[in-house]
Amino acid sequence: MSIERFNINISDEVLNDLKYRLEHIRWPDQLEGDGWERGTDINYLQSLISYWRHQFDWRAQEAELNRFSQFKCNVEGIDIHFVHEHGKGPNPMPIILTHGWPDSYIRYKKIIPLLTDPASYGGKAEDSFDVIVPSLPGFGFSSSPKHSGVNNYYVSELWAILMTEELGYSKFAAAGGDIGSGVTRYLALNHPEILTGIHLTDIGIIRNLMASHDDAELSEEELQYKKNTPTWISNEGAYMAIQSTKPQTLAYGLSDSPVGLAAWIIEKFRGWSDCNGDLQKRYSMDELLTNIMIYWVTNTIGSSINTYYENTHSLPPMGRIDVPTGLALFPADILLPPKEWVHRNLNITRFTTMPNGGHFTAMEEPEIFAEEIKAFFRPYRSKNNRL
Repeated sequence: MSIERFNINISDEVLNDLKYRLEHIRWPDQLEGDGWERGTDINYLQSLISYWRHQFDWRAQEAELNRFSQFKCNVEGIDIHFVHEHGKGPNPMPIILTHGWPDSYIRYKKIIPLLTDPASYGGKAEDSFDVIVPSLPGFGFSSSPKHSGVNNYYVSELWAILMTEELGYSKFAAAGGDIGSGVTRYLALNHPEILTGIHLTDIGIIRNLMASHDDAELSEEELQYKKNTPTWISNEGAYMAIQSTKPQTLAYGLSDSPVGLAAWIIEKFRGWSDCNGDLQKRYSMDELLTNIMIYWVTNTIGSSINTYYENTHSLPPMGRIDVPTGLALFPADILLPPKEWVHRNLNITRFTTMPNGGHFTAMEEPEIFAEEIKAFFRPYRSKNNRL
């Protein structure tokens, strides 16, 4: 299908079903004195669910999300949902921003106006961007794949088609974190000719470094990374293990229980954010619940976690990337990569250690993140971005 306008309009039937489920919860026990050590704390979760039941207004959030220009386009058999906001400067640079898990396209909600209209926020009009924010296949309002093999590599090919053939950009910028980092790197690896540059906020788990058998060739920082990563995986990686091996089994529970879904997602937001254990320092309950709702109302938690299985079982190896690359590391993010490895494998032209923030970058620190994006891409702007 051609590009079509899209607005979110969840049926009352879906919302009424959710209301019923939230009113008929069977809570598990939690040991006395236990907090978050064994997973999501029941006291916090009960307060969140109470807010969800009595105060959260999905229709208000739906209207807020519909303020963005949203579209759907069928690319290689998958209906891709995306935001496309045009920049207000003299020559906006097109940029595609790719989210990860367990966030959604609203990871970038706060920075869209900062990038499209920087002059209204104290910046320069010439730093403006055309911003494209797609939902990954199987996430939110994009359709779920009907076949296996839809991994980061595959998605990067979809993005290349979307940006060039469907939207008509001859060259564009790309940025991402979490799954979005992998998609962005494969896009740069396989289509350098259409990319102005890429910007990343993480590298994920560096598998080839973990598999290295010649420690004598590694720097002290790389050796420390190799030592620390298995400990992190052992303590924090249970979600990754099951999503990479038996996602279908997990999907039954998360698709059937909104409380289970919220617990699964909220634990990661607390553990991966720069919040010192207090989610309210970084996020409002409305913000957290809107992200959860996107998974719930579309019933895409199962297809989203299946991405981990695909990336584990069918992802081709990654080579060195020569496209100009910016890397911004947020101090509370997980598994910060060693600088030596980064410089060997990426054409780093800007390496920034950010003062604050964690894994969900643009949600936690939208202003400094938007400034970092503008600063990195400023030298690569040109006058001819369209076909």
